[in-house]
Amino acid sequence: MDRVVVTNEPDESARLRAAPLLTVGVEEEFLLVDPDSRTPAPVAEAVIATASADLGDLVGPELTRCQIETRTGPHTSLAELTEQLHFARQVAAEAAKAHNVRLMASGAPVLAPHGAPRLMPGERYARSSAAFGALDDEEVACACHVHVGFADRGQALAVSNRLRVWLPVLTALGANSPFWAGRDTGHASWRCVTRHRWPVSGPPPLFTSTEHYEHLVARLVDTETCLDADGVYWDIRPSRKHPTLEIRIADVGLTVDDAALLAALVRAAAATALDEVLEGRPAPNPDPQLLRAACWRAARDGLSGEAIDLTQRCLEPATDQLRALIQWVSPALVRHGDAALVDAHVARLEAVGTGAERQRTAYARRHRFEDVVDMVVTQTLLPPASSSTR
Repeated sequence: MDRVVVTNEPDESARLRAAPLLTVGVEEEFLLVDPDSRTPAPVAEAVIATASADLGDLVGPELTRCQIETRTGPHTSLAELTEQLHFARQVAAEAAKAHNVRLMASGAPVLAPHGAPRLMPGERYARSSAAFGALDDEEVACACHVHVGFADRGQALAVSNRLRVWLPVLTALGANSPFWAGRDTGHASWRCVTRHRWPVSGPPPLFTSTEHYEHLVARLVDTETCLDADGVYWDIRPSRKHPTLEIRIADVGLTVDDAALLAALVRAAAATALDEVLEGRPAPNPDPQLLRAACWRAARDGLSGEAIDLTQRCLEPATDQLRALIQWVSPALVRHGDAALVDAHVARLEAVGTGAERQRTAYARRHRFEDVVDMVVTQTLLPPASSSTR
């Protein structure tokens, strides 16, 4: 893929430097796997208790007992964000090792025992199981959630409206779950496919106002379509706990550098969308069914296949869409000091492929899923290869 070279006229550069920087934070979900069987191990409570000695409340539970989540604080510097991501992975991995398991950054379990996973204790998890039954059975899946700071919910929703069209390429970029329980799914991101089975999931609607959003969420809760407002699983949503817009589309990154690239592009996309909001530009409004189809196509093909062009309504190389995204956000990358980081990480992707491609390469060598797990466990802890120039 030909990379975009970011340049600006002097007046434009001065304007961009004067614009405020957006904060970005990341949540990463991980699997805990047995080093012998390479299957998920239900020891999350013990691992969290050990890791919390160093991470405090920046480590916590997920739905099942074989998963944990780590969180960063908000950052304006991608270099500092990357350092915190790497530190959290190191601490979590050491805690896992102390309980005879390994930390694994894969969107889905490569190998898994038969039967439903064991859920974490708690009233909310019990309610989820009672309400959604077998939907919870394939929730042994790990995502990367990127939070971009917005104190104004109206602005956040207006930005959400403009980010919807970029969900497919972000799905392809973050794809890291080609295998599920000992089989190749034929998709680069099977986690994305399983996630979109939920009743309130996938690309969010185009919201006309904050009131529109709140009214719709209230109706969904009232009709027991979701447990509560936190059970709205759209790929983009305003956070209930933090003054942020949460972009939830990607699998957990195989490496820290994968997570850093996603965070840089998501923040730049949010900043670019905010510029368009302030300039009064209308939000794109593709056909909802075509947008959903484009998200599925991205989950299937990743960056190595074709993608649906939502404007021309035809197929194009997925890498063309990544190039278009980078072109669109280039001024914001310059503003935040992330242009060099993105250029380096995209060059790395060209050389080694997405997480999904790296998993399939590991399997192709000897056709052993155990080799895939071992590769993922190793790459989960790779130190960052580059950092922001800011």
